[in-house]
Amino acid sequence: QVQLVESGGGLVQTGGSLSVSCATAGLTFGNYAMGWFRQAPGKEREFAACIGRNGVYTKYGGSMKGRFTVSRDNAKNVVSLQMNSLTNEDAALYFCAADRRQYPILICDASASRYEYWGQGTQVTVSS
Repeated sequence: QVQLVESGGGLVQTGGSLSVSCATAGLTFGNYAMGWFRQAPGKEREFAACIGRNGVYTKYGGSMKGRFTVSRDNAKNVVSLQMNSLTNEDAALYFCAADRRQYPILICDASASRYEYWGQGTQVTVSS
């Protein structure tokens, strides 16, 4: 059974930083590109970041570029998202997701429909 569990969410002041992580189990981690998505109340699910199977290729949503950094540790089966310069626009439930990619594909995709497995989300709240 595949399981993705996010952690690290919490309350952060405007301008502050926070790192969220996603621990995985039940899958061959290196065979999956990993993505981060977020959803705020009243808004559609939004792509935040993704990373290819070997951790080289990364992609970010427009408002996240320069502020967020996605990384993965294939030995620990964990993907993380470092978030800096946070504002109220970043307050959301953050989900990690896994997208199986066959060799030799090393890229990742911003489309949520590609991702087969999803975590339950971790809440990020930003105080004004």
